[in-house]
Amino acid sequence: MKNLVFTILAVLFTLCATAQAFTGNGDQKFQVGINAQDNGTGITATYDFGVGENISLGLLSTYVLGVNEAIDADFGDRFDLKARFNANLGNVINLGEEVDFYPGLNLGLRNFGGHVGARYFFSEGFGLFAEAGFPIAKYNNDELTFAEKLNNQFNFTIGASFNIL
Repeated sequence: MKNLVFTILAVLFTLCATAQAFTGNGDQKFQVGINAQDNGTGITATYDFGVGENISLGLLSTYVLGVNEAIDADFGDRFDLKARFNANLGNVINLGEEVDFYPGLNLGLRNFGGHVGARYFFSEGFGLFAEAGFPIAKYNNDELTFAEKLNNQFNFTIGASFNIL
């Protein structure tokens, strides 16, 4: 019985603890998640560094793992690396200290694109995120093969977000 009460109190304390989703200049976030898109699923990792009160710059890397064998995608087709810019708007639209909403732009190996995401922090160091990415301008305007489309289409990522102190 004591263990049950302690566990419930620990969970409530964790959920009620003050968490900062984005603190501005010098803030650092690392995220890792599952990427879902047409013809494949993969893993995505991001790193964002706060350079202003509501601006962060970072990197995003994706590797598509679950690809249909008929698509014949090699490493170069499965991998993507992007530089990214975020406008962190959680405090601008008063979502609370533990929530961050961030639209942004990215420039990658395959295209120039955009993304929209949100983070929710349960504690100072751990939270969850969801992000949707989409191409705006593709580098190759020809008809793309299925392998070339892997990192050149709408995608959705969900995963864990961590504060790096």
